[in-house]
Amino acid sequence: MADLRTRYLGIDLQSPLVASSSPLTGSLDGLRRLEAAGAGAVVLPSLFEEELAPDRRGGPAGPGPGDQAGYGAGPDAYLSLVERASQDLSIPVIASLNGVSRGGWSGYAARLEEAGADALELNVYYVSSRPGQSGSDVEWHYLDVVRAVRRATSLPLAVKLSPYFSSLANLAGQLVEAGAGGLVLFNRFYQPDLDIEAMEVRPALELSTSVELRLPLRWIAILHRRHRVSLAASTGVHTATDVLKVLLAGADVAMMTSALLRNGPDHLRPIEVQLRDWMDRHGYETADQLRGRLSQRSVPDPAAFERANYVRTLMSWSSRATVGPGRPPPTTRPAD
Repeated sequence: MADLRTRYLGIDLQSPLVASSSPLTGSLDGLRRLEAAGAGAVVLPSLFEEELAPDRRGGPAGPGPGDQAGYGAGPDAYLSLVERASQDLSIPVIASLNGVSRGGWSGYAARLEEAGADALELNVYYVSSRPGQSGSDVEWHYLDVVRAVRRATSLPLAVKLSPYFSSLANLAGQLVEAGAGGLVLFNRFYQPDLDIEAMEVRPALELSTSVELRLPLRWIAILHRRHRVSLAASTGVHTATDVLKVLLAGADVAMMTSALLRNGPDHLRPIEVQLRDWMDRHGYETADQLRGRLSQRSVPDPAAFERANYVRTLMSWSSRATVGPGRPPPTTRPAD
């Protein structure tokens, strides 16, 4: 039977299947179900900077301790969940902080460490809409936050990023120098919609699909072994095939949210079975043997991950369009 063990952020995991932040990871019952279904680790819902502001002023700190700490539950409930989960579960528990300022909220990382978290995921959710703010200003903002959190805790630290940077490979290296031990690719920006009858801007949340995996897949393949950093794929991981793709591209773990919300924690079971079955049939004994086999550094044509991929994609559709609907494209004779 194929060995799925892997390492993420320097931590040994029994499986590369990680349940990322969602309502499922916000309760002790949900965490237990995910562990029983085969999750290699769990990432708790984010504790937001805005939730900590009243706590710093000495005001209300949210609901008291309990078995549940979903979004908006407050810091006391969150710390209680971290503590109870770390004691109850045998798999790593990764806490999550979400913030954008350089303020003292980053010091809360130390309290998460004291509560027993095995690692910390820093989710910097920041959209710059100011014309006077340059791209380098935005990047320095990210780096300042990472440095502040790194100073506050010795926990293994991953940074969850959006793909909207002019030079992501360069920023990745700077984040590693700032103290990040892992990169999670990518954060989803939930775009608002417009209600043309009510004339309102309304939030809209849609679960991801496997199609959205292609962007993190591309960047994981590019970043694999470029920096000494763990890589996690997030957004679009739904099937065993998706997991195999991210491992082949070079990721250490595959993070799942939408698939688990749609199908429940037990969705992990068939994925693990199918993953092992594929590896057995193709002669792979360990997950390490798979990792990076189709990264940019390993494929014969590295440009396939860059501009050549764009050109070939357009050409592939053009060939179908010139043939017409319902007719297969002509076969191409190999070059002599």
